[in-house]
Amino acid sequence: MTGQTDGKFQIREGVGLAIGVLVVLGMSAVGLWILGTGKRFVRETAPALLDWPGGSWGLGFTFGLVTVFGGFAGLWFCDQATKTTRLHRAARIVGMVVCWGAAFGVLMYLLASLPGKNCPSSEERCSYIPGSGTALVAHLLTAGLVGWAVHRAVNSREEKRNARERQRLRKLRKKGKGKSRAAARRS
Repeated sequence: MTGQTDGKFQIREGVGLAIGVLVVLGMSAVGLWILGTGKRFVRETAPALLDWPGGSWGLGFTFGLVTVFGGFAGLWFCDQATKTTRLHRAARIVGMVVCWGAAFGVLMYLLASLPGKNCPSSEERCSYIPGSGTALVAHLLTAGLVGWAVHRAVNSREEKRNARERQRLRKLRKKGKGKSRAAARRS
């Protein structure tokens, strides 16, 4: 059998198509169920979290720090490509997923605590949770300011390192011992 159908639709292809459609519909239903239960989970737990010491500002500050350091830790895992064994790649991917999941998850938690756009406030599941807007503002301010500060610190350290390397190569060239990288590659 060469795999050609001569223009006829075979039963095997139809069964494969039907199974594919069922899998997509099933995954969509599971995804919607997870989103719905996640929203209910947030609506039930957010009032308790917002009543902790520090209130909504403290929660927003803490979640902002989780977002910043989770994002930078995920980038750190992403840059660790020197080891290429399966175990190291798997550990790197798990580290990226955990860090970026935490960074993105806390933001989604705060967004889910806000009332829905087209949701009447008379329903219990749509009512405003006191402090959720303040927590979101504190989260965004913290993530923006601390993220900018960490980014500047990392970049300034890298710029200093590059300047020292350029200075070292300049001294070597002055003594006639250093080669440019392009000349070193050619020889």
